[in-house]
Amino acid sequence: MSILRSVVLFVVAALFEIGGAWLVWQGVRESRGWVWVGAGVVALGLYGFVATLQPDAEFGRILAAYGGVFVAGSLVWGMAADGYRPDRWDVLGALICLAGMAVIMYVPRGGR
Repeated sequence: MSILRSVVLFVVAALFEIGGAWLVWQGVRESRGWVWVGAGVVALGLYGFVATLQPDAEFGRILAAYGGVFVAGSLVWGMAADGYRPDRWDVLGALICLAGMAVIMYVPRGGR
């Protein structure tokens, strides 16, 4: 498995999922309209597609590991898109999630 390819796919998936959820949020909560919601739904669908491109074949492993990427990526998105400033506990929690993601995905297993 190419770790670099996997990491890139996780980042692309995060952009689609977090971006899609943000677009839906903007469309509904910020009253920007159904075009925003529709664009968000399309982005969320693309996230699902990108997740299937991971080199590992285990659905549960991919989605569990992606959870760590989602946590950290959501904080970064909030900073970039909404001016959110995470505190040290947000940062620590995100780092713990990313460490968990790395263990789930990249620790060598027997027979691999």
